[in-house]
Amino acid sequence: MLTKTFALSFLAAVALAQPVIIKTGTLIDGKGRVLRNQEITVENGRITRVGAATHKPTIDLSGLTMTPGWIDTHVHLGWYFNKEGRLETGPGRAGKTTPQQAALFAAANARATLMGGFTTVQCLGMAIEGDIRYMTANGALDGPRVLTSLRTIDERTGTPEQIRAFVRKAKEDGADVVKLFATASIRDGGKMTMTVDQINAACGEAKAVGLRAAVHAHASDGATAAINAGCTSIEHGTFLDDATLDLMAQRGVYFDPNFLVLHNYLENKPHFLGIGNYTEEGFASMEKGLPLVADVIRRARAHHVKIVLGTDAVAGSHGRNSEEFIYRVKDGGEKPMDALISGTSMAAESLGMAGKIGSIAEGKQADLVAVDGNPLEDITAVRRVVFVMKGGTVYKNSPLPH
Repeated sequence: MLTKTFALSFLAAVALAQPVIIKTGTLIDGKGRVLRNQEITVENGRITRVGAATHKPTIDLSGLTMTPGWIDTHVHLGWYFNKEGRLETGPGRAGKTTPQQAALFAAANARATLMGGFTTVQCLGMAIEGDIRYMTANGALDGPRVLTSLRTIDERTGTPEQIRAFVRKAKEDGADVVKLFATASIRDGGKMTMTVDQINAACGEAKAVGLRAAVHAHASDGATAAINAGCTSIEHGTFLDDATLDLMAQRGVYFDPNFLVLHNYLENKPHFLGIGNYTEEGFASMEKGLPLVADVIRRARAHHVKIVLGTDAVAGSHGRNSEEFIYRVKDGGEKPMDALISGTSMAAESLGMAGKIGSIAEGKQADLVAVDGNPLEDITAVRRVVFVMKGGTVYKNSPLPH
């Protein structure tokens, strides 16, 4: 006699193998096209057809707006608020949670992120994210597709040769990307902290072993050194000048400015204040940074820089990643379509995954999100996620009452 768990798993496997026809009302394909009255056929986790709706649908989403699954290129799933409502970034860091509790918090963050419409994320910093990557990939945990750096590099990692060895070890351990801190936090002024030789070692070795290099750099000196060293993306970039933006455009380096992280810190100030550099001065610096982020986004667009969507999601913002779309449009002056492309096809390109995710097209992974409303007309529709499919599996299908 089949157990209930086995039976459900068997039925899910059978359902995944059967063609699923999804009827859409408005379809935004992730590359700038808007289509009406289409159907998407999904088989074995992939999209096999996109065309005019002519068949009886398996899933009828004709009253919604469909987009590719969203991609966040910068998150920290292992950050959470503990039972006392204070920031923790995992056990063993003067925290009060056990390893088991930390793992559960991270799992909850992963699920919240997926339910919020993000089917792929890039985690930049913690070993536990490698475990989340494995468990979400094999279906043991509900969460987005995960890419991870496993750990980070900064000025204390060592000499250039030690940094090269660190990168090789990260590659050996299964890292998808290298993360380095070329400058200090915005709370500490964003000054350059790694030397040019250290940055050259990190980015150069990453390229040599076939890894991308994502670089935390608020100011132009650190960012310019990273760009010249062959990095693939600049994270934050709050104080970048026009010459640096020009260099990024020339080299094809991706830019990941972030609004949500600053808003999240300010909105959750009591949870952070007094921990490390989360001081009154640090919070004042973050508040002053908001108009600078808006300005650098506008200038980056004018310089034709490739802008991706990343949130730097930390404790308090997991599951609210889509707020970044709204800030990009309302505060950064982005066109809604440009913001959506940043979080779909452009983000996929930056991760080296353009052939697999980021757009709705035949052969792509069936990563699909539907929202109540049209984000091209009202960007806040991204808050109203009704349907989430990742790799052909439906994780959410809950129409909102009207």
